[in-house]
Amino acid sequence: MYSKFDMQIDEILSTLTLKEKIGQLNQVAPSMVPPEKLKERIRNGEVGSLILANSATAGNDEQEAVLIETMNELQRCAVEESRSGIPMIFGRDVIHGHHTVLPVPLASACSFNPELVKKAYRCVAKEAVNECVQWTFSPMLDVCHDPRWGRIVEGPGEDPYVGSRMARAIVEGFQGEDLAAPDSLAACSKHYLGYGASEGGRDYFRTEISDYTLYNLVLPPFREAVKAGAATVMSSFNDINGQPVTSSKKYLTDILRGQLGFEGYVVSDWASVDQLQKQGVAEDGRTCAKSSILAGLDMEMVSAHYVRELEELVLAGEVPEEVIDESVRRILRIKLAKGLFERPYCSRVPVDREEHMKLAEELAAESMVLLKNEGEVLPLRKDVKVALCGPYIEERKELHGTWSLDGIVEITPNMAEAMKKHGNVDINGAYEDSDVIVLALGESRWVTGETKASSDCALTKDQIELVHTAHESGKKVVGVIFCGRPIALGNVEPYLDAILIAWHGGTMCAEAAAKILYGDIVPSGKTAATFVRTSGQIPLYYNATSACREVNGYYGENPESNYVDVPGSPLYPFGYGLSYTTFEYTGLSVKKDSLALEKVNAGEAFDVSIKVKNTGTCKGKEVVQLYIHDNVASLMRPQRELKGYQKIELEAGEEKEVTFLVGADSLGFYDNEGTFVVEKGRFELFVGENCFTQNKIEVCLI
Repeated sequence: MYSKFDMQIDEILSTLTLKEKIGQLNQVAPSMVPPEKLKERIRNGEVGSLILANSATAGNDEQEAVLIETMNELQRCAVEESRSGIPMIFGRDVIHGHHTVLPVPLASACSFNPELVKKAYRCVAKEAVNECVQWTFSPMLDVCHDPRWGRIVEGPGEDPYVGSRMARAIVEGFQGEDLAAPDSLAACSKHYLGYGASEGGRDYFRTEISDYTLYNLVLPPFREAVKAGAATVMSSFNDINGQPVTSSKKYLTDILRGQLGFEGYVVSDWASVDQLQKQGVAEDGRTCAKSSILAGLDMEMVSAHYVRELEELVLAGEVPEEVIDESVRRILRIKLAKGLFERPYCSRVPVDREEHMKLAEELAAESMVLLKNEGEVLPLRKDVKVALCGPYIEERKELHGTWSLDGIVEITPNMAEAMKKHGNVDINGAYEDSDVIVLALGESRWVTGETKASSDCALTKDQIELVHTAHESGKKVVGVIFCGRPIALGNVEPYLDAILIAWHGGTMCAEAAAKILYGDIVPSGKTAATFVRTSGQIPLYYNATSACREVNGYYGENPESNYVDVPGSPLYPFGYGLSYTTFEYTGLSVKKDSLALEKVNAGEAFDVSIKVKNTGTCKGKEVVQLYIHDNVASLMRPQRELKGYQKIELEAGEEKEVTFLVGADSLGFYDNEGTFVVEKGRFELFVGENCFTQNKIEVCLI
């Protein structure tokens, strides 16, 4: 991909001193260094990148705005006053929006609409580059089965296929068609690898991940991000089976570069090189630097052991200079591909804020999931008198969610404003004077994100009491829940007639939610992660393997064999979401129900089709989902695995045939050595509205 830069890189490398090479591997936070001292280091060739953040937990800390004049001046020191003249690359946590904020990534995954996600993230890139941001630390691709982990909010949910579709959409959205274009942001796939499996949902904690799980569950989104051309990768804090990823040649070199074919550079997470001492695999900064660079970690974020230790390590013969050269080569590839040598300074690109707001609202609406609508209380009629109550009716910044550093609060409507635009709403009105009660509930952005694990994923006690009180009024009660993780709703679900998961939906969250409540938009989101009844069920996920006895309560097997105090099944399963219309699935068929294994390996596929009809009274979108189950295999396979989906729109009464091609990539899996295998045998194919669908057909590989 980057071979056209080889001669130029060779020429640059030949002019650099060892100290200047090592400087390219050093990322500095300007907030941590006095301005004149920082300029001096840049002039001396000791800085290759700046991270524009005040702290490690920037997503939940207030951050300073990026000052264009300051950044251009610092870049001038590198380009015009350092001996090498190599520009720095500026990175910032532009995770799910800039001035215009999109839904948090978990919410966007629930849209099941990668094309819309891609378009929306193009807007994010255009806004961010206007403030000197050249590189973003996103997408976060950690598949997660534990909503207690606060950072589930930043990822694609519990499924590797959804994660892979999101990975490509976001990478292509940020980077556009040409990484060198003025409106392109270099993407960074993180956290590589296994961070989403932190034990007990406790942030930064240990993980135990078999190679089989690693290859089949954890790696697929990163594999797709590499295929999509992601410029960079961020290594994760955590260890896997006792080996910190920061110093793991297996993960950073053998798998990432050797098996996935990644050609860009790897940056550490904040101070994770230094934290090898805390993890007990390095005794000092020298050991930290040596083990990380030899593992294949190219750029160190903020802890500065590389610039302090690597020169001496090379001179002592403990680190070959060729290893340093290779890391510099990777960093120069991206700087050249990004066009920084030709265009190092910040320059403006046109921004259509109206278009950005429109796409933000569209994505927010398609991300929202209608979980319950008993008695069809929704959509609300415009003349119905609504009592709007709850702790989130006047919140603005909360709707942005975590990791929104630069979102503009002033352009964000709150729920009270949005609802009053569309109907007859009494803010904090008396229940007895209303026809319907709408409760704006949820969790604060301060309890999701980094270092924000929760042992209990339920609503707060006062909100639970609010729901019970509203229910006791005898009125219809609608719960609109603004959150960053799947909330455990077992203690409020029986008392709500309708439940809309609005998520932390960004700038246009409240407006999109109000339009859904009043029927101006028909909901179409589906759950990208399971909603449990109670936190005690965690972890609970749809793509688990079978057990030796019938104790898989997710799909209803012997529910009393799971827990004695709660059913084993989820409250709402993966892929679930209601509409204001209804859809009928009929005629599931396959053109050939058996194919030779060698032909499938050569590219043939099962041609599976189903008819989907809108049997309701309004136009709506439906996510048609394809799941497979390998009946008998050399290794245990999940009870169901999502292997395809299509989001279609149907007019009332309209019918469409939806077709899936099920080939080797869907039928195979990775073994314990990371080899992709496709085996003979029978497979069940399920096509329908969520992972519980009973529309099934069998095919055979012979």
